[in-house]
Amino acid sequence: MSLPSNSGTRPAQAIESAYRDARAVYGELGVDVEDALRRLAEIPISMHCWQGDDVGGFEGAADEIGGGLAVTGNYPGKARTADELRADLDRALSLVPGTHRLNLHASYAETGGERVERTDLAPAHFQGWIDWARGHGMGLDFNPTYFAHPQADDGLTLSHPDDGIRQFWIEHGIVCRKIGAAIGAALGTPCVTNIWIPDGMKDSPIDRKGPRERLTAALDAIFAEDLDPACNLDAVESKLFGIGSESYVVGSHEFYLGYAISRRKLLCLDAGHFHPTEVISDKISAVLQFLDRLLLHVSRGVRWDSDHVVILSDELRAIAQQLVRGDYLGRVHIGLDFFDASINRVAAWVIGTRAMIKALLLALLEPIDLLRRLENEGDFTARLAMLEEIKTLPAGAVWDYYCMTNDVPLGGAWLDDIRRYEADVLSKRG
Repeated sequence: MSLPSNSGTRPAQAIESAYRDARAVYGELGVDVEDALRRLAEIPISMHCWQGDDVGGFEGAADEIGGGLAVTGNYPGKARTADELRADLDRALSLVPGTHRLNLHASYAETGGERVERTDLAPAHFQGWIDWARGHGMGLDFNPTYFAHPQADDGLTLSHPDDGIRQFWIEHGIVCRKIGAAIGAALGTPCVTNIWIPDGMKDSPIDRKGPRERLTAALDAIFAEDLDPACNLDAVESKLFGIGSESYVVGSHEFYLGYAISRRKLLCLDAGHFHPTEVISDKISAVLQFLDRLLLHVSRGVRWDSDHVVILSDELRAIAQQLVRGDYLGRVHIGLDFFDASINRVAAWVIGTRAMIKALLLALLEPIDLLRRLENEGDFTARLAMLEEIKTLPAGAVWDYYCMTNDVPLGGAWLDDIRRYEADVLSKRG
């Protein structure tokens, strides 16, 4: 059964009228709605390719993902090839307002059916993705793949005590940075190349220092060559724990915070990589005191790093609020990172990306000058009252207008499109 799609078929006149009324309401509070929409249109969200095929990639060698990662569900219609994955992305992007980016993993290389070792990957293996992105007028971001490989079977990569295995992963990181730089040069926008590794221990280790010393040296080797920041930006990503690394993770938040500050790299904050009650929204203003740029992986952990589809939750709104209130939008790269195989995978992209954009819109529509004045005057009563009142302002009318002017469906109408795509395309996949 489809969602009611009345809002998707409302006359343009009604949508424009509601928008004018909303603009007037916000205007009384000193909010320039047209400026908010202009700023919103300039914020790209980096959609993640791995939602479309359950983090499978195209190497076809690994029986399971490994690395403490798990995808649950078996909804039909999973993408099996790069062309199918790009077709699914095309459909998702057509239902999301704005121009965005794609976040790509190294395991999604197109090698023409030949087995290419991860240390031998080259920009040519991603030319199909570059051409696709150029056709959409969008940028690409990139990630080395430090999991789903025989050399990662014991859960250790860049911190491995075996020199040969560690060197293998160092070389993989080096070639991935060069791929990222080539992508950025080809598309005319910097590619954020983000390193996350699964390294850790199921039970408490005696030696916590050695793996971190090896990881530091390995990262230094990967980053030894200076690359043009106009083409490539390096990021490092922490994690609290994973399946099989419950007691100790080498690349902890503290480790990577220190590394990013000392080496002037981007720090990646993943919303699912901390304690269940710990949020990244409060970390943004803290780390940006010491870092030039930040990468976000927006996810939704439920009890653990379960990477649920992003929704318009309190924390998502708080993340967006911090980006806008702190004037950080020009310094923060926003990426998504979730995977759910229990629902339509294309719909998951649309739900999560639209939620992220809605959160940013709500933040941009806040009467920040008024709220700041009340706070500076010490009128915390009025501040709290106003924060509650703005929750029911007509942001929905502004969102509908933004969708209409971007020629994407309003309300639940986009789900009708997904249902047709499922019937015509996804259901015919094996």
